[in-house]
Amino acid sequence: MYKILLVDDEILVREAIRDKIAWRELGFSLVGDCENGKEAVEFLKKEPVDLVLTDICMPYMDGLELSKYLYENYPETAIVIFSGYSDFEYAKKAIQYKVSEYILKPITKSELSEVLVKAKEQLDEKREEEQKLDKLHKIYHNYTKNEAAIIAKILEKLMKGTQGVEASLTELEEIGIVIRGKSFGVAAVDIDVYSDAYAISEELKKESALMAFVVENISEEVMENEGAGVAFQDTNNRTYLLFSSNLKGELSLKSQKVCKEIQEKVRENTGLSISVGIGIKVEHITDLPKSYETAMNALKLRFSQGEGMIYDMEKAKSEANVSQVENLIENFKLFLAKNDVENAQATILKIETWLKENQLIKSEIIVYLHQIVQIIYKHAKEIDKDLILSEEETIKITKVNSLNKGIEVVRNYLEKTMEHASKINKTSTERQTELALEYIEKNFDNPDLTLNDICNYLGVSTSYFSSFFKEATGKTFTEALTNIRLERAKKLLIETSFKNYEIAQKVGYSDPHYFNIAFKKATGITPKKFAKERR
Repeated sequence: MYKILLVDDEILVREAIRDKIAWRELGFSLVGDCENGKEAVEFLKKEPVDLVLTDICMPYMDGLELSKYLYENYPETAIVIFSGYSDFEYAKKAIQYKVSEYILKPITKSELSEVLVKAKEQLDEKREEEQKLDKLHKIYHNYTKNEAAIIAKILEKLMKGTQGVEASLTELEEIGIVIRGKSFGVAAVDIDVYSDAYAISEELKKESALMAFVVENISEEVMENEGAGVAFQDTNNRTYLLFSSNLKGELSLKSQKVCKEIQEKVRENTGLSISVGIGIKVEHITDLPKSYETAMNALKLRFSQGEGMIYDMEKAKSEANVSQVENLIENFKLFLAKNDVENAQATILKIETWLKENQLIKSEIIVYLHQIVQIIYKHAKEIDKDLILSEEETIKITKVNSLNKGIEVVRNYLEKTMEHASKINKTSTERQTELALEYIEKNFDNPDLTLNDICNYLGVSTSYFSSFFKEATGKTFTEALTNIRLERAKKLLIETSFKNYEIAQKVGYSDPHYFNIAFKKATGITPKKFAKERR
């Protein structure tokens, strides 16, 4: 039975959800309900839960802030957000906090039940994985009870700064390990296929503990041979390299050499690809946590830079010029407005290049990819009002394990959406063109008739109207309106004895002088001469 906490500032919503859902039948126990994120935080401190259902907009602490708190303090807790459609732009920011599901209000009993069934399946899988991994740890890591495990735990505390440096160094010296130097650094070694980027099979999970053990042994051997420092493994099967040197300039070159050798030997012995994040070098061992933190950040660059990398944070680029990618996204929007899909696709590739060159991490990249998806959706929505963005498209972006895969999802979505829009466009634009011409025929005598009037009548944007109208008629709105006005003026000049200024008013020109100019420009003669020749 999994524990659930419900968070919503509307008491009627909380009561409806609390009373209508068959919690036990679905495998859950509703242990509490709170009216805002702040109250939820206090509740969780006393009683952690497996799943939090939360609204996005609440006073004091909203759903996004609550998601961030859970991500940082209770990472194992699943999160489901429900919000109004207008909140979606806001809600998507919670992607980086590993939100499991989004549900649009109003929520039906069946919709919420389906989400809970899916959530239970994920929780069951997670619990089963943890049980299997625990078993694997007992089989492959019995050394956690011996000296090797004790050493690893002390080194981990030293690296993360969770224990005083002096205490850690003393404990290590008692075991016979002395760490001294004028320069220190940390590198994190991760097997790509077993990383968080993949949903690996059960068979691969069984192999992961053993393969991690092999990587650790290879790392220990290389580090010892090079006299570079020590290698150890944490409880998550990730290997770390703790470098130390008496020569400040030596450590950067040595760490690169060691990591390359480890990478080659792992591939040679196991056929596996590994990525290595090398943290910044520090002069005092008390600053080792800074090196550890930057090493972990370096591993996050695997999403944009690709697998099998060795990334040294000492060589990290300066902060990205965000205005460049914003300009590219704006260009993408303009190409879509012109229905120039070819240039829109080319711009997506330029955006991909920028994201890769500026070494952004996954959460930052996902926000940009979501922005592009929303631009595509809004453009298509202008053509087909009934078009609805599939939730599956949103989830696809968050599930990709590389920038390349993310760009592929975006490009496929563009092609699919524009293909749909094109089919709708072919049938609707013909009718809209007819309606537009009928509207001009009925209202041409209105001197204040504008492009905005006809677009409001049709319910389309001015850019979209101008595009399809010119394609269908070969004329702009102004050209079509002028043509209809002058043709009606010709008829009146031939068939009636109205004065020029009267005809000008009847065909929508408030200024007779401007009417004369427009008429002569179109026909080559003045209205007076035209009437004299034709009557």
